[in-house]
Amino acid sequence: MLRLFFAYFLSAFIALLRQTFMNIEEIQKFLDTKISLENNYVRITFKKRDSIYGLFVKGHKDYNDLKSKNFWRIVPRSQFQAYGVSKNVGLAKIFHGSEFSRLTVHNESFDTE
Repeated sequence: MLRLFFAYFLSAFIALLRQTFMNIEEIQKFLDTKISLENNYVRITFKKRDSIYGLFVKGHKDYNDLKSKNFWRIVPRSQFQAYGVSKNVGLAKIFHGSEFSRLTVHNESFDTE
């Protein structure tokens, strides 16, 4: 009976970790399958802070180096207009993927702000 309880507890714990921790492969799969030119705004839910809307910057020269360490360059919603005009990656912030708990595509435009 104790073994059964331990096995259940361990499987529940592993499931909980998978729900709250995003690794490189999960984030890259999301970017490859869910993000397009039309739907590129992402709602990023964090484990320990408020959610943000952002754009993942994929075309920068250090993208692969950052990605290999689970770091992601993201332009926050407050900088969408300026980034759209200048494409200046200095407007982006760098986040670690382990801080993400969920990524969702935001299908509406923020152009009116």
